[in-house]
Amino acid sequence: MRIGPHPLPNNVAVAPMAGVTDRPFRQLCRRLGAGYAVSEMVAANPRLRDTAKSRRRLDHEGEPAPVAVQIAGADPTQMADAARYNVAHGAQVVDINMGCPAKKVCNVAAGSALLSNEALVAAIVAAVVRAVDVPVTLKIRTGPHPGARNAVAIARIAEDAGIAALTVHGRTRACLFGGAAEYDTIAAVKRAVRIPVIANGDIGCAEDAAAVLRHTGADAVMIGRAAQGRPWIFREIVHYLATGTHLPPPTVAEARALIHAHLIEHYAFHGELQGVRTARKHLSWYAQSLPDGEAFRRAMCATETPAAQLAVVAVYFDRLAAAGVRLPAAQERATAACGTDNQYRHRAGEALAA
Repeated sequence: MRIGPHPLPNNVAVAPMAGVTDRPFRQLCRRLGAGYAVSEMVAANPRLRDTAKSRRRLDHEGEPAPVAVQIAGADPTQMADAARYNVAHGAQVVDINMGCPAKKVCNVAAGSALLSNEALVAAIVAAVVRAVDVPVTLKIRTGPHPGARNAVAIARIAEDAGIAALTVHGRTRACLFGGAAEYDTIAAVKRAVRIPVIANGDIGCAEDAAAVLRHTGADAVMIGRAAQGRPWIFREIVHYLATGTHLPPPTVAEARALIHAHLIEHYAFHGELQGVRTARKHLSWYAQSLPDGEAFRRAMCATETPAAQLAVVAVYFDRLAAAGVRLPAAQERATAACGTDNQYRHRAGEALAA
């Protein structure tokens, strides 16, 4: 698997998720086996660049190459300028967001709303490709709604414009995150183009990844919500694709150490006050499906300092270890919701307003 001149160590990628895939989380996923990661989306509108949140999204210190930044917007000139701006700040791949279904994003004709306007899609991808000398990739859905799945047409437009790789989420804009993803359209896209195609949507465990790769012929898979609270899913998938056998889940002690390291990096990146608050969602996901998870979440949400939050985490996971609790295997929670659709849409909308 390559994106332009960049060889990737494997074909399992981290999806861009607003409010989730910040630099500490991306780095954690890469250490745990992900071969590629794309940043949270950043708005193309230059008026939104000088905010603390936007500045953090330009911070790629210590990230392994290639550094990929996703941009979102609906104006070709602004999108081209945003691509140049992000390349100047370290981006080695620019990804164009035409997949987000969030109302706040689509209301400004960005994200998956663009799929209804193929002429504008062509103008945007051509402008961005011309603007920078790094690979440009595109993330889309299968179409505006189930009666208008135009992903193959969009894929051909993208390839003709010089897009280096294409990610397809197996739902339409109208489907949001409801129902099951469908992969026939992704398979049709793969047959229609010569560029790498990455399949996304409802991949919750290693068997899912293997089945989607077989069904679609895609070059890689991209994991989103299933990685929330389970970043070790990447090594599980990579191992299964290579060997056909399952890795056991981490022990409680290993998970505790990984979570502790994640929190330390999270606080350093976001600052102590904001870091404690934004870490709560990650900790809620980590405790999902574990005993006494609700009591843990209440105690964790009452903390206001890193030291207090780390202490709650240590006590909780030490109790689990002492009780002989085992983390659930990937197959056991492949269908578990790892974050509500409303939460995702809210975070995605905030990304364009931040």
